[in-house]
Amino acid sequence: MVIFSGGSDIAGAWAERELISGPLHGTLTLPDGMGQVPTALIIPGSGPVNRDGNFPNGRNQSLKLLAHGLAERGIATLRTEKRGIGESRAGILREDELRIDTFVDDAIGWVTLLQNERQVGRIYLIGHSEGALIATLAAQRVKVAGVVLLAGAGEPAGKLIRRQLSASGLPSALQNRSDEILNSLEQGKHVADIPHELLVLYRQSVQNYLLSWLPLDPAGELAKLSCPMLIVQGTSDLQISMDDAKRLKATSPAAKFVAVDGMNHVLKSAPMDRSENLRTYNEPDLPLADGLVPAIADFFGKS
Repeated sequence: MVIFSGGSDIAGAWAERELISGPLHGTLTLPDGMGQVPTALIIPGSGPVNRDGNFPNGRNQSLKLLAHGLAERGIATLRTEKRGIGESRAGILREDELRIDTFVDDAIGWVTLLQNERQVGRIYLIGHSEGALIATLAAQRVKVAGVVLLAGAGEPAGKLIRRQLSASGLPSALQNRSDEILNSLEQGKHVADIPHELLVLYRQSVQNYLLSWLPLDPAGELAKLSCPMLIVQGTSDLQISMDDAKRLKATSPAAKFVAVDGMNHVLKSAPMDRSENLRTYNEPDLPLADGLVPAIADFFGKS
């Protein structure tokens, strides 16, 4: 069933319909036409992010805009809801059941589903933020035409969390407690006493997931891939730095690297000023940063 259609002209017209994989839901965006087209599975980042790139108090529509921008260039996409999120909320009974392999298995399941779609040609993975790691791990287990990492971390999650909390201005006492919690989790130990201010990160129900995530080195995992790779990083990203992208590139010399000037973590143009940058996280009508969609489309055309 077509749920929406659009495009700025006849050549860029496209339509969307719902796809379902067990309890999981996604939106397939297909350019008009009868022939097979390159197709990307878009994997969202960490936390309660839905298929469109939105999260509580942050409606930016980044992944929806990405899908539509690629469709206008003749590229199909499937953007999906994670287990426990949005239309896929029935995919888990309890949060403590989740592991990073849960999302990797789901990505592989979506690829299998796409393989049965008549109009789907070469299949790529696009992972945003933590989704970049999930795309990397999935590509180790299923054959894809290429992988695109958007704002993907270049170092293990513990280092990333410490860096982001320091940049956020968290009081030093809470930063110290966070370090203690992370040290225990990195040693494979659950932590019972979590300050209220840190529950969103370390609540009991999410610790099993953290234990599966913290040992992984994104750069080391990317180095295991032999398929074409594109690393895309914005210069105004407050959460992931250019150093992350450089570390990914250094361990995977064959990967193509594109820096998008002025692009922040939600793929919008933004200044480095923190308050102004974060304002774009809740501006759904703000277009994607110039250069992002062309870079991905060019990669799909040449890989």
